[in-house]
Amino acid sequence: MKEYRSTSQILFGFLPEQTVDLRGKVWKVKEWVDPRAKSVDPATLRQELERQLAPWAAAGKDGSYLEQLRRGFAVRFYSLNREGGVRVEKFPQNWVCKVCNRFYQSLEPSVCQCGCSRFGQLPFVGFHDECGAISAPYIKPCAAHKQIRIRFPGTARAEEIRFSCPICDKILQKGFGFRACTCGKGRTTFNVHRAASVFSPRTLAMINPPSSEKVQRIRDAGGASKALSWVLGGLKERTFDELEVTRESFASSLLKQGIPKSLVEQMVEQAIQAGAIGRSSPKVNLGAAKLQEAEKAAVDIALALVDSRTRIVDMLDRSVPGSDLAGKYQFGYARGLAKIGLESIEFLDSFPVATGCYGYTRGPMDAGASRLVPFRNRQGDYVVYGDVAKTEALFVRLDPHLIGKWLARAGCQLDAWVDPASARQSILRATDIPKPGESVEPTRPGVRLLTVVHSFAHWFVRQLAVHSGVERNALSEFLIPQHCSFFIYAASRGDFVLGGLQAVFETGLDSLLNELAASDMRCALDPGCLRVGGACVACLHLGETSCRYYNRFLGRATLTGPDGYLPLVRAAG
Repeated sequence: MKEYRSTSQILFGFLPEQTVDLRGKVWKVKEWVDPRAKSVDPATLRQELERQLAPWAAAGKDGSYLEQLRRGFAVRFYSLNREGGVRVEKFPQNWVCKVCNRFYQSLEPSVCQCGCSRFGQLPFVGFHDECGAISAPYIKPCAAHKQIRIRFPGTARAEEIRFSCPICDKILQKGFGFRACTCGKGRTTFNVHRAASVFSPRTLAMINPPSSEKVQRIRDAGGASKALSWVLGGLKERTFDELEVTRESFASSLLKQGIPKSLVEQMVEQAIQAGAIGRSSPKVNLGAAKLQEAEKAAVDIALALVDSRTRIVDMLDRSVPGSDLAGKYQFGYARGLAKIGLESIEFLDSFPVATGCYGYTRGPMDAGASRLVPFRNRQGDYVVYGDVAKTEALFVRLDPHLIGKWLARAGCQLDAWVDPASARQSILRATDIPKPGESVEPTRPGVRLLTVVHSFAHWFVRQLAVHSGVERNALSEFLIPQHCSFFIYAASRGDFVLGGLQAVFETGLDSLLNELAASDMRCALDPGCLRVGGACVACLHLGETSCRYYNRFLGRATLTGPDGYLPLVRAAG
């Protein structure tokens, strides 16, 4: 059987041990056939996996994945082999006669005892959130007649289903019962096979360095500390390499070359005296954990911008002085950015991103609430099923001064700041960004920051899709909430990139920004939507291939409510 699906559909909807609907029946994916090994930076992949696995490891429900990862166990990154596809099997093997409702627990029968040859498949499966097992329901037949009949109540609640004997009408069972799991550590839960509790893929997205040379280039230029200084300074230099070499970055590069420390100190002092390097990088007063997260996010930005960065000022420099286009770049774009509280928008024609699924859970959605089941190949290596792309993207940065004011007005304690650079540091010190799937207190400063950045990104995507001509589900987000920014990138089609984002950036960005500023963000499902958080499929939600936070940490009130970000922007304007 052949069914054709897009790569993103398979990546998020046809993973091993996931149940799927195909041709009117339920199937379980056994494996990806001959998947292709993809080259990704192993250090970046391991670092991102460690970050993702932390909530499960803290709860003791990662199956020692994090420990083994740190011990050096192999991790493979596989992409889909479109020639091989995926191998599936019918599951569960539970069949219902469409005439008499007799229930069969075997391979699909050809003819029912009533003479009918048309059968439907029972869409319920059993699962255990502790071991990740999935099983087919089993009902004990009538002792006298060895037959079963099923009666559906007209709802999707499994406990309301009735099983009886079609001959003597004896009630055999109500619901699917409380069957013990084969692992011996609890009972099986039953639900419709496509429910989120049955299978929740756990995903990651990371900036995949274009090449090892680019990674080395960042390291040679000063590494993570210099990347953070560049970001905190507002990315004013055209490239990462143009940032002034400091005492710390120069000394670090010399030490990595194996030069003795005593000689390094002499070389550093000589370079300072000669004016070749600066005396010191800006002091970043952060705790070790926050500093590591801030530096990683800064390195992500540096790697994304290393080869493809076009700013509005770059287009202005290339335009004819006095032309309509030059006026648009100089005044129209600037006014549009100010209207919605943005510091800048930049264009990348080669955004290097890798997305993947490293495992799944069954049961509660919160990270650490149920056991993580990692993907592994036949050799026992850990596997990440994903895709690697270089595609067009927009890099959007919110105004740190206004974000700081918004957080302070929301009750968050921030240190005083005097300029955008110190505002960025104050925000970093005050916030701790939750991980995808993590259950946290909604009033925490890091949650508030993530919510406003995430909500802005979804709001931006929904309008951008209209202006760019790119389907909404073909646009994805990569959030950098620590630095009040995010990337919106388009799904590539093989080696071809649509070009819709570039067209918007070069000629229509002012129209997009003005339309965003004029929108009131009302929802078609209000007031119901507002009562449950102010974010739903009709206003802010995006498809599972686009959102890395499972449509959590969203709320229109953070943008347009009485204490929202946009009213603050208008008041400050």
